[in-house]
Amino acid sequence: MMGAPVDWPARDLLSHRAAATPQRTALIDHETGSSWTVRELDRRVDRVAAALEATETLERRLGVLMDTRPAFVTVFFAAMRTGVTVVPLNVRETVGELAGKAGRTDLDAIVCERETESAALETAARVESADDSAPDPESVSMPMSVPVLSVDDPARGETRRLRTADEDGTGSPSDSSSSDPQSIDPVPLEREDTLLLMFTSGTSGEPKAVRLTVGNLVASATASAFRLGVDPSDRWLCCLPMYHMGGLAPALRSMLYGTTVVIQREFDRQETQRVLERYDCTGVSLVPTMCKRLLDAGWEPADALRFVLLGGAPASSELLERCLAAGVPISPTYGMTETASQIATAMPADVRTHEGTVGQPLVVTDVSVVDDSGAPVPAGEPGELVVSGPTVTPGYLSDEETAAAFGDRGLHTGDIGYKDADGRLWVLNRRSDRIVTGGENVDPGEVLEAVRSYPVVDDAAVVGLEDPEWGERVAALVVPVDRSEEIDLESLLVHCGERLAGFKRPKTLGVAASMPRTASGTVDRDAVRTELLESGTDAEELS
Repeated sequence: MMGAPVDWPARDLLSHRAAATPQRTALIDHETGSSWTVRELDRRVDRVAAALEATETLERRLGVLMDTRPAFVTVFFAAMRTGVTVVPLNVRETVGELAGKAGRTDLDAIVCERETESAALETAARVESADDSAPDPESVSMPMSVPVLSVDDPARGETRRLRTADEDGTGSPSDSSSSDPQSIDPVPLEREDTLLLMFTSGTSGEPKAVRLTVGNLVASATASAFRLGVDPSDRWLCCLPMYHMGGLAPALRSMLYGTTVVIQREFDRQETQRVLERYDCTGVSLVPTMCKRLLDAGWEPADALRFVLLGGAPASSELLERCLAAGVPISPTYGMTETASQIATAMPADVRTHEGTVGQPLVVTDVSVVDDSGAPVPAGEPGELVVSGPTVTPGYLSDEETAAAFGDRGLHTGDIGYKDADGRLWVLNRRSDRIVTGGENVDPGEVLEAVRSYPVVDDAAVVGLEDPEWGERVAALVVPVDRSEEIDLESLLVHCGERLAGFKRPKTLGVAASMPRTASGTVDRDAVRTELLESGTDAEELS
């Protein structure tokens, strides 16, 4: 008698992969030169899963305060195997910021590494005391209601050692043949089970905790495969932070595809070129800043490279042109944490023929363009982008934030853009970035295009600053091509005046050595505003 159909995946993705192709190479660690087959990684995940199950306080949510490394992958799949929700935490944030996120997500435990152990202990202590004042790290003592587990040898007695079995604390592979790891029965999973609570970048306002389900992540990986293609010999280089979707996605997707993920623990313009060539990488995820640095260092991609998934921030026309000229198989992508990564992705042919497009939406992803009343607008007319489909989060941790973000057509992204007759998308700017000055609406994307077209400007950001007379004033922060030379701001204003209406011309200008960005590569607009307020020059002073 045939049994009832099983709603796949019935267990963690690594378990499925281990049953299908255990002999394939799952992971390569560039730092140590080590590699693991699916079978070997599966055994290591079993060992970590057993350790997590033995952690008495761990019932629902596990914070992970680690940078990009194989141990992150091991912990992630161990949590999936035990039915625990992973909450990636940004290693670059302050203890106060981390404690706020740990408290909001009600963590049961925190996994750290050697470099983040102190911050993890302080974070746990703050959550436990529910006190905004920073505790003395030396005064933290066990037992703690939020235990801290380290994948490296602990420096402090309060920290417990979590034997990941893929590293022994020095970065070297441990000998998994010395003892059989404890076998763990994978927890049955449903598509609606929340696997990740991942925070948005928070470029303006407080970051939101996004719920991503098993179904969201599998749908996203599947849709991406239909767009980018999958070959059994694929090797996807991950050099982005794994506490962001752009860094974690390659590892998760490679496990689903049965392909290999190559882990480089930190991007470097010279070393990343060598890694791509040494391991015959066929794909890589980058943010525009990384891609530009590679090109500046003389990058000539090898024939093996099939795609460069470029996301996290808009890519300038100049950068895309440089990529095409250098033979880089560039695929600009538009995505969000709320959609488990990609929404739309352009292929190199689209980049050549339709300047500025981020491509057509991925399969099973629907994108509507609506006006302020929520009604759809014709092709070519800008409006807010609304996304629906199986990749879209069921909501935020906050019910109020969820209710505010979702409408009849799906998730309101807050991004302004338009579609052509064939469904290709162009993303202009965020709705919240729109500047209203003297009753006039200003599209910061239009101003940005004018500023960036000035020959000696390498990068720029356009924001609105409070103004007592006009409500807001247009302001621009620019980064020069040659950091050793000054930009003639008066000439820049003349350049903008020839291309923009008077109310659109920047009223405040600032120069920076580099553009403030979040770890995911998005422009940190709050930091841009702060820099402009502190060191910007008013246009009146230049005329």
